[in-house]
Amino acid sequence: MLRAGIVGLPNVGKSTLFNALVANAKAEAANFPFCTIEPNVGVVSVPDERLNVLSKISGSKQIVPTRIEFVDIAGLVKGASKGEGLGNQFLANIREVDAIVQVVRCFDSDDIIHVSGSVDPVRDIEVINLELVLADLAQVERRIQRVRKQAKNDKDAQIELALLEKLVPTLDEGKLIRQIELSEEEAEIIKPLNLLTAKPVIYAANVSDEELATGNKWVEEVKQLAAAEQAQLVVVSAQVESELVELSEEERKDFLESLGVEEGGLKSLIKATYKLLGLRTYLTTGEQETRAWTIRVGMKAPQAAGVIHSDLERGFIRAETVSYQDLVASGAMSAAKEKGLVRSEGKEYIVQEGDVILFRSNV
Repeated sequence: MLRAGIVGLPNVGKSTLFNALVANAKAEAANFPFCTIEPNVGVVSVPDERLNVLSKISGSKQIVPTRIEFVDIAGLVKGASKGEGLGNQFLANIREVDAIVQVVRCFDSDDIIHVSGSVDPVRDIEVINLELVLADLAQVERRIQRVRKQAKNDKDAQIELALLEKLVPTLDEGKLIRQIELSEEEAEIIKPLNLLTAKPVIYAANVSDEELATGNKWVEEVKQLAAAEQAQLVVVSAQVESELVELSEEERKDFLESLGVEEGGLKSLIKATYKLLGLRTYLTTGEQETRAWTIRVGMKAPQAAGVIHSDLERGFIRAETVSYQDLVASGAMSAAKEKGLVRSEGKEYIVQEGDVILFRSNV
């Protein structure tokens, strides 16, 4: 299970959002910095309307969605790369996640303290990004010192050294690693360094309930910054989401309609994070259960089978596959087979998003 870290300055709504993401989370949301000290971890189901549809077709007894893990990480302050606040802990925690959800305050409130004294989301993003850049720069420079000695007699070390030395000017300019065009080979070389600014990012613009439907000037500023970084933006209201958790399905619908939206930003955030992590979903369905399975983009049929059980990968024979759309249009698996829509795929087949699969194995 891959992990996304929720980060941001203190008092931007991180823990409130985390509590809404994970209804049973125990993070304390309070009006003072560093109320989150140890990172809170929660497992979140990925919303997938297809599961309900397939469950009705198959008469399944249960539905099992796929999941991702969110980590609520302590708030960061200026100087974190030098150990200010909880900087060292923050940076260590963020190195352990696969992607970053940076919560950005895009609402004004006299009741909630802002550590910088005013609301300015672009400035806040720059504060965090600069600390991540400085931490990466220090790590790259340390690595250069070690690799330089090896490079005298090692060709691989020479290649790594040249790449690291190419990164230094970029980081010196305050730019992020993810803004640099790296080849697949180069990305693999620096992967063990787990550089913070190389991680994919979603900016979660946290707005007031009144502005969830319309956004505001701050959201527009973050949108422009995200586009320049080739990052994603999702508009959320942590306060709205925290209230939705307490409501029934009908009450939730009425509340959202009163705000002028069909749903809060939470589902969009979960889906965007899932996609950002390079994940895809294939489906299995039958009388016992309808289930979503997580795979990496480009994964072949035997590997996808191995996600269910290693025996299926080891004894893989074929994958009986039909697209979700074709199965739903047919109304039943038997009808899809009669129409020739169920394909028999071999070991080289790359599983596609929304494939409904039955694996055949000799184990």
